[in-house]
Amino acid sequence: MATTVIAPSQVTIDTAREPGRSGLWSWLSTTDHKRIGTLYLFTALAFFLLGGIEALIIRTQLFSPNGRVVSAEMYNQIFTMHGTTMIFMALMPLSAAFFNFLIPLQIGARDVAFPRLNAFSYWVYLLGGLFINASWLWHAAPNGGWFGYAPLSTRAFSPGLNMDFYVVGLQILSLSTLAAAFNFITTIINLRAPGMRMMRLPVFTWSAFVTQFLILVSFPILTIGLTFLLFDRFFGTQFYEPSSGGDPLLWQHLFWLFGHPEVYILVLPAFGLVSEVLPTFSRKPLFGYPAMVYSLILIGFLAFGVWAHHMFAVGMGPIADATFGVTSMLIAIPTGIKIFNWLATLWGGSVRFTSACLFAIGLVSMFTIGGISGVMHASPPADLQQTDTYFVVAHIHYVLFGGTMMGLFAGVYYYFPKFSGHLLDERLGLWHFWLTFIGANLAFFPMHFAGLNGMPRRVYTYDSGQGITLDNRLSTIGAYILAVATLIFVVNVLRNFRHGAIAGNNPWGAPTIEWATMSPPPVYNFEVLPTITARYPLWDASGHPIPADSQEYVQQSSGRSAAELDIDIPASTVKPLIAAAGIIIGFTGLMWGERLWLMLLGAAIFVVALYSWLTAPLDEPRPADADPEIQPS
Repeated sequence: MATTVIAPSQVTIDTAREPGRSGLWSWLSTTDHKRIGTLYLFTALAFFLLGGIEALIIRTQLFSPNGRVVSAEMYNQIFTMHGTTMIFMALMPLSAAFFNFLIPLQIGARDVAFPRLNAFSYWVYLLGGLFINASWLWHAAPNGGWFGYAPLSTRAFSPGLNMDFYVVGLQILSLSTLAAAFNFITTIINLRAPGMRMMRLPVFTWSAFVTQFLILVSFPILTIGLTFLLFDRFFGTQFYEPSSGGDPLLWQHLFWLFGHPEVYILVLPAFGLVSEVLPTFSRKPLFGYPAMVYSLILIGFLAFGVWAHHMFAVGMGPIADATFGVTSMLIAIPTGIKIFNWLATLWGGSVRFTSACLFAIGLVSMFTIGGISGVMHASPPADLQQTDTYFVVAHIHYVLFGGTMMGLFAGVYYYFPKFSGHLLDERLGLWHFWLTFIGANLAFFPMHFAGLNGMPRRVYTYDSGQGITLDNRLSTIGAYILAVATLIFVVNVLRNFRHGAIAGNNPWGAPTIEWATMSPPPVYNFEVLPTITARYPLWDASGHPIPADSQEYVQQSSGRSAAELDIDIPASTVKPLIAAAGIIIGFTGLMWGERLWLMLLGAAIFVVALYSWLTAPLDEPRPADADPEIQPS
């Protein structure tokens, strides 16, 4: 059966013809999901670089015994900010960049369900990230670990502004994440193109769909824990103080009930990206598509039953230990399904080892190492030996860097032509991959041995006779190799975003619908909304790309503006930015002496901006000379 899609063409659109599409103001007021995705991408990459600099300081401090690069207090701040930045300001928002840019394109929609809420989510994220990092200006960066364990993070043990920035900043970032989750769930359910049944969705969209439900369930739990901690710090309550009837383990349960689903919130989008990359460069449909989808859903369910394997050392008892040990082992099954299905996709395919493909294969190999050590942590006796040692640090870095970042790098190389219309330099890409792969393994694998030899987590120095000097030196050398690799990546992106080789609309011969429109896409995405009749609409039954001039294509892209096509597009507005600024102002009043007037000012700005945003027209006003004869799609 013929698949109705928009044929790729080399037509480009003069964005200046679209209202509000040029200049700084257009970026501050944009509600276009593609522009917001681009903002997420570059902002998250900036925070990734910041987190990487913090990691280099940590590794420089630990290069030699009795290091004196930074003081113990500064080390605590850098250690805390490294984890907080990477998880909440770099990895999650990098995934959000792909959610924003790709989901409407992959489901054949013109935009997300709530464009202004989408813009609001970005501005809250940006301002929240800047808010936390402003703590450096007061020499008061968070210093209680990225996990913020109570009662260490309460006022009695952490006086000053340090952990105030942590508590308030994470509350702000949580609001951004939850707003985005509601938006993407609504978009995927309601805005799919005709014929785009759920079992025809690209796997990346499926991974995003499951991730949003994980967010909706887990982030309110973090919000509850942070609210209790906020009240303890600002208003004198004692939720985590045993002498007053509180329970310090309450924080651990709340944090890890959020924190372990958070691992899958970070890694599932990378799994989805790899599931797009490997079929394209293997010239084969993804092996076991239904199993991949069901395993995503099963991971989402099981993610909420494993949190207490982080707490085997607190004395929960044999029944709880056994229960969480079994569930932690079970979750390896759907993850293993993905590993074997990716390998089966590669097996027998006509594999092209591009940078994107190599990073995808890198995820498969490195995440497997992290998964194996994760199964070791599922055994309470083994975990008791490994907990709070550098063995755990090795595990989390193999999962979050070897898994999440390798997948995100694969996604950047694969989708960069769709973001920008240009190709990244493959020669630089290969240098980036091999230096990253070598540097990451050199940085993280010796941490296993350092941990087994007794090196605790979170220590800022060590003595020369502990037998861990070589492990730390190898890790530091690996970290600097990673820094060089990242610098090559940054040069590649900045040099080619505007001036790289022209990509064309589908340079990889990819099979999914986002490659059927222009690169970069016009503001309205598709001139005619596609009708989908196959899981891979741009490939024939044998996995070969359908020629652009095939009769199965019904329309060539013309490059006309939205007004000429009589297509409604979301109106640009700066009100989401103003509303986000109101939230920051209100929380700032809470931080500095509970200044009521500042809190009320922030609340007033937020309410007025929100009211104005909700009552304003949703679409761009029509030009007076718009062609009334063209019917909307």
